[in-house]
Formats: sequence, C-alpha cells, structure tokens
Amino acid sequence: MFKIGIVENIHKDGLKLLEKHPNFQYEIITDVSKENLIKELPKFDGLTLRVTKLGSDILKKCNNLKVISRHGVGYDNVDLDYLKKNNISLLITATGNALTVAEHVMYMMLSLSKGVTSYDSEVRSGNFNKNTNKIETYELYKKEILIAGFGRIGQNLIKRCLGFDMKVNVCDPFVDEAKIKSFGGNKVENLELALKTADFVSIHMPLNKKTKNLIDLKMLKTMKSNTIIINTARGGIINETDLDNALKSKIIFAAGLDVFEKEPPNLNNPLLKNKKVLLSPHSATFTNECKSRMSIETTQNIIDFFENKVKPYMVVKL
Repeated sequence: MFKIGIVENIHKDGLKLLEKHPNFQYEIITDVSKENLIKELPKFDGLTLRVTKLGSDILKKCNNLKVISRHGVGYDNVDLDYLKKNNISLLITATGNALTVAEHVMYMMLSLSKGVTSYDSEVRSGNFNKNTNKIETYELYKKEILIAGFGRIGQNLIKRCLGFDMKVNVCDPFVDEAKIKSFGGNKVENLELALKTADFVSIHMPLNKKTKNLIDLKMLKTMKSNTIIINTARGGIINETDLDNALKSKIIFAAGLDVFEKEPPNLNNPLLKNKKVLLSPHSATFTNECKSRMSIETTQNIIDFFENKVKPYMVVKL
C-alpha cells in the first residue's frame, strides 16, 4: 500500500482515480505551514503539490518520499538539488493546462486591445458617449505577436493567433525552426530584436537565473508604444517596478499579468493601482475543465510512477 499526500486539495476527479486503485491510500493536507508539513509529510511515499514551497528543510524529513507530482508545469517551488541528490522523481502535468492558459492569454489580449474594462466603466458610470473616442483600442488582425517560449502552451496559443490572421514570431532556443514553421510561425533568434517589432508579447518560459528580470526597463524601452505584454508563466521574469514605470511613461501600451514575483502581491505593489494592467490571481488554469484534467494527470502520474508506466514527457530531468 502506497501512502500519498495531497498537499493542498485538488479536483475530485483526480481523487476518484486514486480511490479506484487498491494499492493507494491518500490524505489531504490543508495546513501547509512548515511546522505541519515537517510533521505530516514523512509518512508518505508520494506527494501531489500545487503552490506550496518544499525546501530542503522540509524534504530532508521525508525519508520515505520517492516521487512528487506537480499539479502544473512549473517547479520553482521545489528544491531541485535536493531531489536530484536523493533520487526523488519530479513529475508534471505536461498536457492538462496548455489550451486553457492559451485561452487566458487571448482573453487578456482582447480585453486590453479592445478597452473592455474602460468601456464597461463608462457605460456603468453614465458616460455612454462622453469619452468613447478618447479610449484607444486596437485590432488583432495582421498584428505581430512574439511568443517567447514554445512548449505546449505556446503551441496552443499560435493556433488561436493565426485564427485572427496575426503574424507570429517565436523565440525559443530549444525548438528548431522546422517545428515552429510547421505550426505556422517564424523562428527568431534574438529576443531583443524581436521585441522591437512586436505588437503583442506573450511570455511562456520558466523562471531561472537566466530569465529572472529578463524583461527589464532596457528591454521595455526597445518596444513600440502600442505593445501589449502578457505574462502567464512566472512572476519575476518581468521586472515589476520597471513595468510599472514603462506603463506610466507610455513606453508601452498595456500589460496583462496572471503571475507575480511575490504571490499574493503586496497591497502596496504599484501595479495593483495601474489602470494599464489587467490582473488575475495566478488563475489561468482555473476553468472547471482544466482543474479536472490537471487533477487526473497529477494522480495518474503518481499511479504510473509506482507501476513503472510513467510517460517520459511527464518527467522533469533533474
């Protein structure tokens, strides 16, 4: 019998999958304080993990632990060095959230370019015609988008952008030109040069030492004044202070953020008061359908691991 810790609750469909397998029993851990995790996690053979941070100070107490299955694709909340040194496998939900995040990017692009919140506010305040012509809006048709990172989310996004007759440039050093062309995109090698011509920029890369503050004021100043930048990947890739300054100085037009350097962001974060930013609470995957798919993938990964059937693309190479 394998004991599985569900660190933060997940959709019932994933739990039902575990319940069908007689070799697994699970327990949901809702108290994710460090003290409770150190107390509770050592008894488990495997864990599912959402956003809770698992550092070496917690993991070193987990002598039975063999696998962590992330409810998502990012894994910057886990101490990778410790996992590697102690031969603990890390799995991700590689396919469950891609189309949902791509839809969220489209929602942000359309909302910002069409002035949705501004128009809505005008109507509700009784200014039906007063400021209509003062609100600046744009079409997506024939506009150029730069997709920075071309994993499954980027690949789902490009299909939707092409449906709007957009020109799509892709910057990803790990994806060859032939694959990008097969999706209808154009591969660009130099991110800074590509930013200069983009009307829209969508970030889809992991947060690491190379990407931390990658989009800073210097980069933002290379962009066009009508550029809209969207980040649904990880907070910290775009420098938040620089972004706020760039928007206030009209260096770029607008931004959409689903992720923040600190989550939840401090209430004094100036971006929370900046009307040129559309915000969501790291919720791009929070559709009912996606929550179900991701929970099933998360628990199926656990089952597959212990049955030696885990799919290679679900495994993070440490």
